[in-house]
Amino acid sequence: MSTSVPQIPSPARTLRPPRRSATVLGLAVRVLRALPPRAQKAVLQRTGAGQFPDVPDIVRMLEIGGGFPAFGPSERELFAQAPELRAVRVTEPVIQGPAGRVPARLYRPPGETASQDALVWVHGGAFLFGDLEMAEAHWVGLALATRGIPVLSLDYRKSIGGVHAPAASDDVLAGWLWATNHADELGVAADRLHLGGASAGGNLSAGVGLRLRDGAGPLPASLVLVYPLLHAELPTPSAELIEAFRAAPDAVNFSPEWVADMTLNHVGDAALLGDPYAFPANGEASGLPRTLILNCEIDMLRSSGEAYAEQLERAGVEVTVHLEPGAAHGCLNEPSTPYGQNSLGRIADWLAHLAER
Repeated sequence: MSTSVPQIPSPARTLRPPRRSATVLGLAVRVLRALPPRAQKAVLQRTGAGQFPDVPDIVRMLEIGGGFPAFGPSERELFAQAPELRAVRVTEPVIQGPAGRVPARLYRPPGETASQDALVWVHGGAFLFGDLEMAEAHWVGLALATRGIPVLSLDYRKSIGGVHAPAASDDVLAGWLWATNHADELGVAADRLHLGGASAGGNLSAGVGLRLRDGAGPLPASLVLVYPLLHAELPTPSAELIEAFRAAPDAVNFSPEWVADMTLNHVGDAALLGDPYAFPANGEASGLPRTLILNCEIDMLRSSGEAYAEQLERAGVEVTVHLEPGAAHGCLNEPSTPYGQNSLGRIADWLAHLAER
């Protein structure tokens, strides 16, 4: 649904062309993807250290290489760590979006017992990569389902190959509307569906939340935003956040410049950096449902989550903020760590608490 919204003017900005080396790296990624998963992981572990590539180079690598190799634990490793995950019922519903089928997985709890509430979930990946196999999607769906919470996990079009916003948002909106029309397949009433995501998925969930508030469909029972990016440019970090990074020199640091390039690549046009559906911090927040924001202590994107929480409070939205001590960005991709486990537990507790209300 198209809704007229105020735009915040943005200065003209452009991305530099990719370096020639990005083409070579893209070809190397294509070769790497042809290797067995165990070999892929061995190579990635040996080459994972160093500076994060610039956004134009990542885009070129992805366009040539066909996507990054699988990262994070395999399903076999997940089942070895937590055998109870095997009992979850997983299906792939057919969801039609504006550009064709939206990849999705439906996770149903074992047996007949389920929560009163269910979650529509969107993984992250800088709007550039990630899929339904990554732990932030697959493990989250499995682990919440073992706790009795049905999950519809959504993929979406990435901002590569000339694709830009609102493509990803349109896919998430299509998935949400499918869920509200097929809530019985999740085993809950339509008004007990929640919408959430991590990182870029948190951005897409919050943006779709604004679209729903503005008439695109039924509002979710709540929004669940995990280490989200809600701004086109990162807010100034607090002194406490800067100190957290000084104490963790090996943590991945998304610089303000890198984030600005990522967000510009996402929308494709600097004039759209003020679009509130693309970057929800641009918009008026009143009328949104209650919201959980889960931030990681060692994460520059935390400044976005913290600033948006304050914005929601000023708008009269009921908001709960949790800070995961010691955690870095993307901890839901690391199920074996206490940070991933704790974050998953906070999501489950949030949904269980609301189910009791």
